[in-house]
Amino acid sequence: MSEPAWWQRGAIYQIYPRSFADSNGDGVGDLKGITSKLDHLAALQVEGIWLSPIFPSPMADFGYDVADYCDVDPVFGTLADLDELIAEAHGRGIKLILDWVPNHSSNRHPWFLESRSSKDNPKRDWYVWRDEPNDWMSVFTACGPAWTFDETTQQYYLHSFMPEQPDLNWDNPEVERAMHDVIRFWMDRGVDGLRLDAIAKIAKDPLLRDHVGSHRRHDEDWESIHERLRGIRKVVDEYEDRMIVGEVALDDLHRVVAYLEYGDQLHMAHNFVFIDQPWDAEAYATSIADFERLAEDHAWPAWFLANHDNHRPRSRFDHDGLGAPRARAILVMLYALKGTPFIYQGEELALPDAQIPPDRVVDVDGRDPERAPIPWTPDAPGYGFTTADDAWLPFVDDAATLNAQAQADDPASTLNLTKALARLRPQLTGEQAPYDAGPGIVAWTRDDTYLVAVNFTADEVPFAVDGTLVLSSDPARQAESASLGPSEALILRLRR
Repeated sequence: MSEPAWWQRGAIYQIYPRSFADSNGDGVGDLKGITSKLDHLAALQVEGIWLSPIFPSPMADFGYDVADYCDVDPVFGTLADLDELIAEAHGRGIKLILDWVPNHSSNRHPWFLESRSSKDNPKRDWYVWRDEPNDWMSVFTACGPAWTFDETTQQYYLHSFMPEQPDLNWDNPEVERAMHDVIRFWMDRGVDGLRLDAIAKIAKDPLLRDHVGSHRRHDEDWESIHERLRGIRKVVDEYEDRMIVGEVALDDLHRVVAYLEYGDQLHMAHNFVFIDQPWDAEAYATSIADFERLAEDHAWPAWFLANHDNHRPRSRFDHDGLGAPRARAILVMLYALKGTPFIYQGEELALPDAQIPPDRVVDVDGRDPERAPIPWTPDAPGYGFTTADDAWLPFVDDAATLNAQAQADDPASTLNLTKALARLRPQLTGEQAPYDAGPGIVAWTRDDTYLVAVNFTADEVPFAVDGTLVLSSDPARQAESASLGPSEALILRLRR
């Protein structure tokens, strides 16, 4: 059996740079702040860190509106700061993944400024223009239609997200070549991988037909996506040991897996079918089994239940007051499944959503609560994140007790549970098989050696298995018993 690739060995940790660590006291996180916290990540034994966009941007969508694909925004630092971060991360055995935004730029990007200047400009066809809009809508409900009228040339331009984020026209080969050059720029600097934002959107119906009356969407996931992914992969494969993972935000698992087939497209795809499940044992068991059935041996799973766009699991699954133990159980599930766990900053601390007063709201799509800054120490008001009087967003309510320093000193903390899972993960190898542990429980074996069980109910449920306790999400559990506690997850070594 060949050695697993680095991105298959351990967790990949997502960093939202604005909210991770502030080195210069302006209340906003930055690259030097991330570098200062690499020992925290090394202690979690992460294989790689994925940075949400750090490119120059007007920040209408906090970096996902890119004004220059080949530089760093001053709010985060400089290219030299990124080079230092890469070197320091590599020195600890940690890879670095950048969030690349291929579907759209900022409306202040020089390409778009040229494109909108006249209908005859050479870059006019680098974006999508038409005389009359179709019925496509923005992903962001608050933005309404996906078309904005431009007074200068008296045409509408397409934006799948905000009006400040015009879509690039990937039907134009010049755009594709330019974006391939962007990939080479970052690979040449030592970046180990890319997370491809909204990747399904780069392949649209070239005829721009309406959705109404059609059996499918026309604004994403067109068949041209596969050749475009193969083109991207070919560029990435010019470099040794690099990886691409796609944000494939589709609700059809067959289509998600299609982005992974044949080994010449994505290495991994974020599975949004998985993250969109309710807290229900049957739903999760089905989602896991469906991916394995469709993927067979040609697709490696990527599991996640949190990121910068979704409410934190502790809050999202707190419908009956058990959000905290569920956040711990989710970590056990993610680390023990066959595949790569993607952990969003603060999951290792079981952070909830922050409460954002109306006068502090900054995001157009209501995503501020999960983007609150990380509390590092008990020291208010900046909690070790910043020396500023106020951070760019409020902290979670319990920052004084949920911070990383307090949890490091508590053997029963979620932080120490995560470290234990990271140490155990290299042993959780081999094939995965479902295990019938009764209603309300999702269970599986790894290599017929370990049994993992997650109680999705709010009750104590019978669970009698002949095995030795390895780890439990419940810090109060001392040994094997004939039951699983409410929302408890555990790992047993089976007796033979």
